Amino acid sequence: MTGHISNVIGRQTATFLGLLLTVAAVTSSATAGDWPGFLGPGRNGISTETGLVDTFPASGPKEAWRVSGGVGMSGLAVADGRVVTLIESGTKQQVWALDFASGKTLWKTDVAAAYRNGMGNGARATPTIAGGRVVVFTGEGRLLALDAKTGKVSWQQDVITSLKGRVADYGMACSPLVVGDLVVVTPGAPRAAVAAYNLSDGESAWTAGSGSTGYSSPTVLTAGGRRQVVAFLGDRALGLDPTKGTALWSHPYVTDFDCNIATPLAHKGRVFLSSGENHGSVMLELKKSGTTFTPAVAWQSQGPRAVMRNEWQTSILLGGHLYGMDNVGGAGPITHLGCVDAATGKLAWKQNRFGKGNLIAADGKLWISTIRGDLVLVAASPKGFRELARAEVIGPTRQAPALAHGKLLLRDDAQIVCLDVKKPASR
Repeated sequence: MTGHISNVIGRQTATFLGLLLTVAAVTSSATAGDWPGFLGPGRNGISTETGLVDTFPASGPKEAWRVSGGVGMSGLAVADGRVVTLIESGTKQQVWALDFASGKTLWKTDVAAAYRNGMGNGARATPTIAGGRVVVFTGEGRLLALDAKTGKVSWQQDVITSLKGRVADYGMACSPLVVGDLVVVTPGAPRAAVAAYNLSDGESAWTAGSGSTGYSSPTVLTAGGRRQVVAFLGDRALGLDPTKGTALWSHPYVTDFDCNIATPLAHKGRVFLSSGENHGSVMLELKKSGTTFTPAVAWQSQGPRAVMRNEWQTSILLGGHLYGMDNVGGAGPITHLGCVDAATGKLAWKQNRFGKGNLIAADGKLWISTIRGDLVLVAASPKGFRELARAEVIGPTRQAPALAHGKLLLRDDAQIVCLDVKKPASR
């Protein structure tokens, strides 16, 4: 098994090095090794860290610390020695900042009243740390920036009210995207499906598009030879100029209940979209048409026999292959783990009934947090499914892990845990 892992890591090295450019483009202010927001430094679930463990001892992965937390679906962001998340505590949604080394509380700030929803309480969006600020989007759609050192609110915008929008049925789930000196969110308001605000003072910079918000978080991709913000809304995907919000392209993608949740990915200038609810996946080729683009389907796999139906988990694109959760039925209980050739849409392998979870990638491995609270290591190889290790580390969770400086962090509705996943130094 050790030899197999070494080979996998070797094959992935070039891919990880190439990803450094993407990481720098999206989060230029992040320190190397940080995980400053949703899906990490490149907003694609991939860490460039190496030298991580290939298996767990019988007692499970080594704990660095474990602290009490609280209710919420917000993930964990790590930068500048701080771990930040949104917690529902009593009657308030709060932003918590913890010391990365010890888990000790640095500050807590109330940002909104408690958010209650039949699909689960608390904030959905993961904070973004950038430019000395923590940017958060609450369950009902309030956008705030806080001083990262003190937790003091720098500015706030009641996005939904000011744009005359409507809170999504399952809560506002868009994790703020910082692009240069702008913060981008998807309020799904009339004539403001996507909105950008100045990071410095919260003033409106631009609005764009129309359509329901959905539950996906926008990202920055280079597609069709152009760097652009790509937003996956409830009924379509949009490509926008990052500085002006000018529309570059639009592609309809209608799902039941506006449940487009996964974040778009780029592969060799193309854009990958995937949804659950028994929908499927599509890879779009952006064909230049003057100053805009016309999307064309490079390949697609739709319906009950689709090769990949991401419910609320963004797939991982490594070495030309997509690794992801394939959900069966309308948010049904059956979920497979699959690997698909990104160029052709051909299925490489599928581990049936793997179970619901979320995943990131690092060091040639998939790091999967299951909805039951297990942490699972799987070799990131198109040759077949190979589980390397599994351990129960936390309670039921939907969040993807965060990985920073050799530590893997997870949270549920009661605790936050930090695991040391760096290989011990050789003696």
